[in-house]
Amino acid sequence: MVRTFARPIPLVLTLAFCTFIPVMMAAVRVVQIPLDALPEDSLRLTSVPVAFFLHALAGVLFGVLGPVQFVRALRRRFGTLHRLTGQVFVLAGVGLALSGLALLLQVESIATGLLNAARGVFGVALIAVLVLGVAAARTHAMLRHRAWMIRAYAIGMGSGTVAPVMFPVYLISGEPPTGLTTDIVVVGMWLLTIAVGESVVRRLAFPNHCSPSAP
Repeated sequence: MVRTFARPIPLVLTLAFCTFIPVMMAAVRVVQIPLDALPEDSLRLTSVPVAFFLHALAGVLFGVLGPVQFVRALRRRFGTLHRLTGQVFVLAGVGLALSGLALLLQVESIATGLLNAARGVFGVALIAVLVLGVAAARTHAMLRHRAWMIRAYAIGMGSGTVAPVMFPVYLISGEPPTGLTTDIVVVGMWLLTIAVGESVVRRLAFPNHCSPSAP
């Protein structure tokens, strides 16, 4: 499975599938917030409307541009475009992390301490990983740069990969799933996404070691 994910097209399609629901929900929020048309379960976030709007907007940009950045043809044939979209990707990632931390600190949470702690840790980690990725690009260490960007995407969108599981529950119940069990599933999927991202990084860095024919 990891070998398949390390190939450009399956990787992009997998990322797009896993993040489609959270990205679309964030895009809806980008429209709803200025129109003051939020559903009741999101009204508590309007106490910090700027952070909420930036978090939604950054989530859309980060979620859409992430898979695109891993398209090999874009990097090789359209290097300037790749760099420009990469800069937007990094800025969106930083904005996603900072606005998420602002929401965590300023809005009363309905999640458990477990999920709140994960959000804080991964928010800080996302900024650190993006900084390392930019630093690697500036020294032309492109393999290391790509590895950090894969890690950044896994961290930034990790909690969103639970959406294919939780969204049907939301449609049936009409309310977002909450509680310790839900938060354990979210954190578990987040960690699993990061682990898969790390496996892809290892596959790219040591292809022979990860091959089935390797000793």
